[in-house]
Amino acid sequence: MKTTTSLLASTFAALTAALPATAQDLPGADDGVLKIGLIYTLSGPAAALGTQARDGFMLAVDKIGDLGGMKTEVIIIDDEQRPDLAADKARELVARDQVDFVVGPIFSNILGAIHKPVTETGTILISTNAGTSNYAGAECNENFFATSYQNDQNHEVMGAYAQKQGYTNVFLMAPNYQAGKDSLNGFKHSYTGGVAGEVFTELGQLDFSAELSQIAAFQPDALFTFMPGGMGVNLVKQYSQAGLTTIPFLSAFTVDETTLPATQDAALGLMGGANWAPDMDNAANKAFVDGYLAAYDAVPGTYAMQAYDAAQLIDSAVRATGGDLTDRDALRAALHEAAFDSPRGDFSFGNNNFPIQDFYLVKAEKREDGKYQTAIVEKIFDDYKDNYADQCPM
Repeated sequence: MKTTTSLLASTFAALTAALPATAQDLPGADDGVLKIGLIYTLSGPAAALGTQARDGFMLAVDKIGDLGGMKTEVIIIDDEQRPDLAADKARELVARDQVDFVVGPIFSNILGAIHKPVTETGTILISTNAGTSNYAGAECNENFFATSYQNDQNHEVMGAYAQKQGYTNVFLMAPNYQAGKDSLNGFKHSYTGGVAGEVFTELGQLDFSAELSQIAAFQPDALFTFMPGGMGVNLVKQYSQAGLTTIPFLSAFTVDETTLPATQDAALGLMGGANWAPDMDNAANKAFVDGYLAAYDAVPGTYAMQAYDAAQLIDSAVRATGGDLTDRDALRAALHEAAFDSPRGDFSFGNNNFPIQDFYLVKAEKREDGKYQTAIVEKIFDDYKDNYADQCPM
């Protein structure tokens, strides 16, 4: 298995007008090599998220060997959290490198940038994290699959929890981009109480003193927030330092295995919504978590798990087609079948190529080995299909 890492920005302007590929032009038609491009944020404050995803994918590749029984080449791209760079790199992967699959990204604005350049050529794009409502609904695409979730869903878990707790006045806060908007929409989909305040911060913001002053003044029943990566680390620490811990802190992708190594005890006991946790009791999950710990000396998070599943998905589909990547209809059908064992347990695709899966309330805890993780408290949704699938014409 060959791995190539590309960290440099480049312009590939001649590719911007690339037309959909014909059967003869499709990657993988003649060379017998399965080529996969990974696009993740691997630098800056959010690097921990992309690193987990990359490592989860490569863990599965190392475990399986040649995916689908084919010689496998993986090209790794750092999108630097820049949509323009990501779009250029996606075009390079498709037109120059002739990849069969593009896997990633972390952020929804990056997904928006790479979606068309990849899918319009007939290349398969598999998102292992970002899952915006438009691509789950009216803009669904036969060449786009997600091994993660639709963005709203983990936040709907926390809305249902807040409703169950009887909260009637919750302060809402998220970054000002599509996933942030989806997060608050998701929370409000299952929470019908009052809103003390609703704030959208800058994406990448690290100082929350102004927002925390508002929370202290409003004294809501709880805070609900979505702040991934370094944003979440700073918010949790500043929340504690501001003496606001008497106000329940509810979140998704804010207190998880990417932020807990930095927040540690400041996050203990904080609740979140998730489609999986490292303590899930099944054989596939035990093998995944143990393998990740052994390889990287870290507890995997959902970013790693969902990327691990993307590699398993590709492996299962390529095997099912006998390595014939030119029959795109057969390949898409094999992907939709999702014939692999996910660490999360139940997994199938809906009509929009988004997962139907279970969702849980999780809580941050300290493990016996001194590391930190989230653990399942209770199941909130069973075999949950997202709210946008009915808008998908597929």
